[in-house]
Amino acid sequence: MTQILRLDGVDVVRGGRQILAGIDLTVRAGEHWALIGPNGAGKSTILSMCGAEQHPTHGSVEVLGHRLGRVEIRRLRESIGHVNPRCPIRSPLSVRDVVLTGATGTAELMNRWRPDAELVERADHLIELLGLAGLDGAIWPTMSQGERGRALIARALLMDPPLLLLDEPSTGLDVAAREQLLETVDHLHHTHPDLATVLVTHHLEELPESTTHAMLIRNGEVLAAGAAAETLTTDLVSACFEYPIRIEHADGRWHARAARAAAIA
Repeated sequence: MTQILRLDGVDVVRGGRQILAGIDLTVRAGEHWALIGPNGAGKSTILSMCGAEQHPTHGSVEVLGHRLGRVEIRRLRESIGHVNPRCPIRSPLSVRDVVLTGATGTAELMNRWRPDAELVERADHLIELLGLAGLDGAIWPTMSQGERGRALIARALLMDPPLLLLDEPSTGLDVAAREQLLETVDHLHHTHPDLATVLVTHHLEELPESTTHAMLIRNGEVLAAGAAAETLTTDLVSACFEYPIRIEHADGRWHARAARAAAIA
């Protein structure tokens, strides 16, 4: 399979503090990775390098065949879809307009910029694909968190990127909206078999069924990485969070609960 992303011996030091140490990660086309670890473990820093937003202090990062530091960053970012639920959209944009901002990589529609008919057609196709076609009259301030999440995924897919990054996409969602979002991600994986994704979370319940690989990160280092079924185990997840956690995998989804509570029960 085609290599989409590679981090090799990556260290990140900021303000004299070691944020990441010796990170190795290879993502290939069609793989769906989850980066999991406690708050402050370094997940978001890894994702920022996957998105060509930060450079490593030591080591190398290759994204879509280009090594950071030797490529024009703006053009590279155009080939990366990034879903961030904290996207700073403030204007009363329609669903279509939100999706179309993915063409310019901005949080608002650019002045004097007009999409061509082909781009509008693709935006409408993605709106249909992600179950947003019934929101013709909706604007960003009145959309639910779940609707916003799906709109941001459509926005990230507008330019048909080979790599999609999802930064805690379930943030702020209630249970129903979370399940709808995860169904959307699973559907996306099935309809775009070559798309590579990297999802950051610290809740195993927020992993879609189609997750293929996982990396457990603790204190800026990789504790374990590989096939999801071999990585997301009771022993490894407990070690990652430094707390006894029992992991179960049923009906394609992962579930976590405190092992001590289970023993008392």
